[in-house]
Amino acid sequence: MADYYTLLTNAGIAYETACKVAGVPIKLSQISVGDGGGTVYNPAATATALKREVWRGPLNALFQDEKNPSWLLAEVTIPPEVGGWYVREAGLWTDTGILYAIVKYPESFKPVLATSGSGKEFYIRSIFETSNAALVTLLIDDTVVKATRAWVMSYLAEELGKLDGKQSVRVAATANVVLNGAQQIDGVAVVAGDRVLLPNQTLAKDNGLWVVANGDWVRASDANINAKVTPGLTVMVEEGAVNGDSLWHLTSNGPITLGTTALTFEMLAGRTGIQPGTYKSLTVDKYGRATGGSNPETLAGFGIKDTYTKPEIEAMIAEASALPVGSMVAFPLNKIPPGFLEIDGSVKSIAVYPDLAAFLGIAFNKGDEGAGNFRLPESRGEFLRGWDHGRGVDAGRTIGSWQADDNKAHSHTVTRMQAFGGASGSNPGAVVVDNGNTPVTLNFGTGFNSSGGTEARPRNMAVMWCIKAWNAPINQGTIDISALAALAQQATELDQGTAKVATQTQTDVGTDDKTIVTPKKLRWGFSVSISGDLGGSYIVFPSWLGGLMVQWGLTPIIASAVNYLQVFPVAFPGINPMVFTSYPNTAADAGMGTTYIGQVRAVNKANVTIRNLGQAPAQFYYLAFGR
Repeated sequence: MADYYTLLTNAGIAYETACKVAGVPIKLSQISVGDGGGTVYNPAATATALKREVWRGPLNALFQDEKNPSWLLAEVTIPPEVGGWYVREAGLWTDTGILYAIVKYPESFKPVLATSGSGKEFYIRSIFETSNAALVTLLIDDTVVKATRAWVMSYLAEELGKLDGKQSVRVAATANVVLNGAQQIDGVAVVAGDRVLLPNQTLAKDNGLWVVANGDWVRASDANINAKVTPGLTVMVEEGAVNGDSLWHLTSNGPITLGTTALTFEMLAGRTGIQPGTYKSLTVDKYGRATGGSNPETLAGFGIKDTYTKPEIEAMIAEASALPVGSMVAFPLNKIPPGFLEIDGSVKSIAVYPDLAAFLGIAFNKGDEGAGNFRLPESRGEFLRGWDHGRGVDAGRTIGSWQADDNKAHSHTVTRMQAFGGASGSNPGAVVVDNGNTPVTLNFGTGFNSSGGTEARPRNMAVMWCIKAWNAPINQGTIDISALAALAQQATELDQGTAKVATQTQTDVGTDDKTIVTPKKLRWGFSVSISGDLGGSYIVFPSWLGGLMVQWGLTPIIASAVNYLQVFPVAFPGINPMVFTSYPNTAADAGMGTTYIGQVRAVNKANVTIRNLGQAPAQFYYLAFGR
């Protein structure tokens, strides 16, 4: 038997048996301590009382051991104001006054301030085994019992663990994870002790909060029992390329049996993959987060269906124009508006004016227009007359035909004309008569003395008649692109033209003179970092300059005759570099009278080994070239 132990007494076993038969709990209420009558002794199960009891008080706590369910742990704190005796024995008492268990306790003095000059709280924990720990209950007087710091912290941890809000995790996995060992999760190398959210396990029952271990992982202490994994559980994610700085919650409904119930976690807030910017169209999830965005430039892109498209509107304009092709309009200036041609009888190309050619056809052709051409009617100097079209006023005419000038036949009657001019026949524009009331006819034709001219006309205004040749929104025909031919040629320093964008390979090779280089390709591969001596600095030139890398820095102090492995700030990707070393020439060093030599012993892409060949500890500058 161990030196110190706890025994169930025979009376305690009998009491426990009776409680089981009656189906009532075992009620423990007090603990007592004694000094063993002044000596250490070995308690026996036959005991019904302590040898010499010196103090009795209520139990602080009584609970099952986490790893051994049949073990019970009883705790009590003896206040500082009592004491002045040794503790060598202790006893657990039922509410009916039966000594349930007796404890052999390591001999310890319990001082009291009044007589010992020192006072302290005295903490006792007793562990004993029972056949059915679930039957044992604790009767506590809350006005007397004191709680230990460990019990309070454990209680708080248990209660806080039952809240929905959990301590943050380092990362949240993006796929199924093997629950064993350190590994890479969402771009982060997790190590033992890191908290991890697993929302995408192949078996959803394995989702939840876990703690990384070098062996098998365990569930986090605040989410390892049913009472701590509740619907609405929320947790923040600290790091990660995809899920970093996000808030997750458990959407599974209760009741939840950990390890059996499928646990579904969803991101409540955080990154959705959409890049920062301004968008005309957004896709929003059920939590109000923008998960997609675009900038459509058409009505169809916006999903608008109750309007016309551009081709439909152009077709309607062409069909319902206020002035359709072929309309004749008079303009008071010598300016031809867009879409019109002067009606001048000229020959036009059918290919250039297909709409007007289709309307006029060959109605005004004379036969000499040539293939692929048509002729316009002639309106210059002409009055326009409405086509008779069966009325009978100007019968026999075809529409568009030309008609010569004419005067309607008529005569003028005069009476009692007096003679004027010379004798009859001597003036062809005059008639000498005096014949009473006899009518005479006067001739106003050419060669006679008349006020007329070469035509009959009313008062008028000169206008330019034009014909509608095409509708402005519609291409009226083929376009002569000969003027654009020069712009389609390969561009050079002297000639404007077109050129393709060079690839990164073309930019790096540097031999192609027929492409242009974008700023991104000029910048590609260039980086720089200038820091303190020990931090190391570097310049990486662009790939099209050969990717030259220059790195420099200062080593820590290296002891005499000792090798030091200096790691470069950036590993050389191509070849091992050339490395040079020197010692900083300062006034303090110069006065030491010691030769300092830094020798390069070994070089690779990631580091250089430098040996101090000097006679005292020293630092060395290094300079490395490579690519």
